[in-house]
Amino acid sequence: MRLFLLVCLTMLAFAANSILGRAAIAGGHMDATGFGLWRLVSGALMLAVLCAARGLQPWSRERILRPASLWGGAALTLYMAGFTLAYQHLDAGLGALVLFGVVQVSMFLWGALRGNPVTGLQAAGAVLAFGGLAYVVWPEEGAGVPLTASLLMAASGLGWGIYSLLGRGAQQPLAATAVNFAWSSAMMLPVLLLTGGGTVVSAHGILLAVLSGAVTSGMGYALWYRVLPQLAPAVAATVQLSVPVIAILAGAVLLGEAIGLRLVFGTIAVLGGIALVVLRGPRARPAAAE
Repeated sequence: MRLFLLVCLTMLAFAANSILGRAAIAGGHMDATGFGLWRLVSGALMLAVLCAARGLQPWSRERILRPASLWGGAALTLYMAGFTLAYQHLDAGLGALVLFGVVQVSMFLWGALRGNPVTGLQAAGAVLAFGGLAYVVWPEEGAGVPLTASLLMAASGLGWGIYSLLGRGAQQPLAATAVNFAWSSAMMLPVLLLTGGGTVVSAHGILLAVLSGAVTSGMGYALWYRVLPQLAPAVAATVQLSVPVIAILAGAVLLGEAIGLRLVFGTIAVLGGIALVVLRGPRARPAAAE
């Protein structure tokens, strides 16, 4: 039950990130790459404070330069950069399908290669959950699909899949996430400069970015690294399909948006598929230490 509650809390944090990002960027309070950088820096600072409060030493030369830290920072940067750049030209619903589709495929394949095979019912549950998500977020208008933006979102999904898989070996989730955020903050700077980001800034946008970085990203990602070793890759991949649905439901509650039958049926399919994957799969095998 404790693991279930922690996973639910993590998914809520991920969904809150979506809402905060939409409020800042779509509301014109901050540009996409600038929001991403503010989010990373504020997350790194918050995690550094939390590490100091718990007596952790994340800034040792050994930890900073270890391959897992470098790969974690690079994967987080790929996710953040691809995500922010793609959503400037890609429908939000279609972007969610590309992102989580790639995350699912990458994590399912890696799990199978590392001794966590997918059962038939798990595969059926993943298909059901992804189909439910597609039903909820598929664009109603038959507009063309921007190829470049779709590839950027696919790269973002690959980055998040790698980042999640690396987290299965993290022995100190808080310290590992702090170093990942610090590396990613540095790696995001060239992206900001090359794309001409950081030109749209407001006090309200900074507040949203800091809240997203310090709370729902920094603490949320550290919590994700904590629960990942206890989840099989297939389970970790599929439970994330709930994030867009939670974000839509939260938007309905907070913004007064209508809830139609499409959302209801799609949510039932997503939750049913997740239940099949969680309840019918083999237990996770321990991951290698970072």
